[in-house]
Amino acid sequence: MRKRVFEIIEKADGDDRISAVYDFVIIAAIILSLIPLAFKTENIVFSVIDKVCCALFIVDYLLRLITADYKYDKRSVLSFLRYPFSIMALIDLISILPTFIQINSGLKVLRVLRMARAMRVLRVFKATRYSRSISIIVDVFRRSKEPLKAVGSLAAVYIVIAALVIFNVEPDSFNTFFDALYWATVSLTTVGYGDIYPVTAIGRAVAMISSVFGIAIVALPSGIITAGYLSAIEGESEQDDN
Repeated sequence: MRKRVFEIIEKADGDDRISAVYDFVIIAAIILSLIPLAFKTENIVFSVIDKVCCALFIVDYLLRLITADYKYDKRSVLSFLRYPFSIMALIDLISILPTFIQINSGLKVLRVLRMARAMRVLRVFKATRYSRSISIIVDVFRRSKEPLKAVGSLAAVYIVIAALVIFNVEPDSFNTFFDALYWATVSLTTVGYGDIYPVTAIGRAVAMISSVFGIAIVALPSGIITAGYLSAIEGESEQDDN
């Protein structure tokens, strides 16, 4: 019985219609649960949607917990202890908790908990279990983590260096080093909001160089992810053909 439950709650494979329906219901619940976040006001409809979706997520969490030994291929108690600390289980738990948090606006200490509402957006990560396309993308990131780490480190170093240079070249335009870091990050991504910018000739020269190098650095992860995605798609196609 538990094995069949595990087969159902895992991503649909082959002609398992019950599993496919389960995946569809959970994905639909994830999408519905995010709708209230697009509105500032709360109403009875949003409250009902959140509670119903949260109930489904709780059931899903409990089913995964009681079938954890099948997931880890270890028929032991350790499997049940290991699952709650897995990344996806923590995401599940964090996305469920905000529904139970009741905020009293009169207590200043609890006002920090208002961010709990925004934490519901983590529910979107639950979809990685049920969508084949998202699973492929996650797998691409997993396989390409070393090159992406290298590019990320390069970007971080470049941002710090650019921030240090501009902070010392134009101390009047940047009140704090954080402002310089913010500017360097925006310049690296070539977004350019224009709220903070250099005004001297030297500062503008630094900005030009930063933007040019930023284009190259931003392009690197795009190429890595694209190559990994194409490789994964080819692998999926070969498996389907076999």
